[in-house]
Amino acid sequence: MFEPHEAIRKLDRQPADHKGRFGHVLVLAGSTGYLGAACLAARAALVSGAGLVTLGVPKTLWPIAAAKLTACMTRPFKDVGTGAFALGGLGEILDFAQRCNAVALGPGIGTHPSTVKLVHALVRGLARPLVIDADGLNALAGEVAVLAEAHAPRILTPHPGEMSRLTGKPTADIQADREATAREFANRHRITLALKGHATVVTDGRHCYVNPTGNPGMASGGAGDVLTGMVAALVAQGLEPLEATALAVHLHGLAGDLAAARLGQISLEATALLAAIPDAFQSLTTRPKGS
Repeated sequence: MFEPHEAIRKLDRQPADHKGRFGHVLVLAGSTGYLGAACLAARAALVSGAGLVTLGVPKTLWPIAAAKLTACMTRPFKDVGTGAFALGGLGEILDFAQRCNAVALGPGIGTHPSTVKLVHALVRGLARPLVIDADGLNALAGEVAVLAEAHAPRILTPHPGEMSRLTGKPTADIQADREATAREFANRHRITLALKGHATVVTDGRHCYVNPTGNPGMASGGAGDVLTGMVAALVAQGLEPLEATALAVHLHGLAGDLAAARLGQISLEATALLAAIPDAFQSLTTRPKGS
């Protein structure tokens, strides 16, 4: 049974050193018109405890990303020429990822054919835990067999529409039996899965956690990008994929609840969710007396 306070304590028990918090996250995200998703994911990784975060973007977008982010590092990778990742950048990405503890892939990367091929190659060849969301998931539609070729943990975070594209099932059927759908897919493909939505389901095919936090105000653009960065940060800090994903989902929903209590659900948007993450961590770190 997943217990969020215990998961937080595991992070607190990690040995301290003079370098501060540990874990380096590489976020591969963004394309022309969708750089905001990339920056949200990178910032979410940083405020979720990663010691270092590098946002990798298509080379065309690198000056903009570098100007938007201060505490995160940025790195340009090969571009198709129109602001999208190119398959030709695979070798450089794989080399750089060896310096990192976890990689997040997908927010705002688009669906250029070269980018789609790059996603497939990274799923197969990346020897680091990989969190896949958004267009990273869309690149796997009809190609989920590549998951069997992975050599390290793979964590997928689809919403019901993305899950429909991954499975070929109608969204209504997925929503009718969310737990069974998530368990079956995770077990078949040997991954960790977070099926997002009301009562997000987190499973590795054997164990299953249904999340109690969150609210309808979180169903807005950018909220999923924030979750992607959070999951990657917790994996980078040493939690196992299932526990890291369950904790990230719990904290993500809790941050949404805290932000909604202050702003209301109507005005809740992704940057407010991002700003509430520290309070969500703090609320779990300081357990009430007698509990």
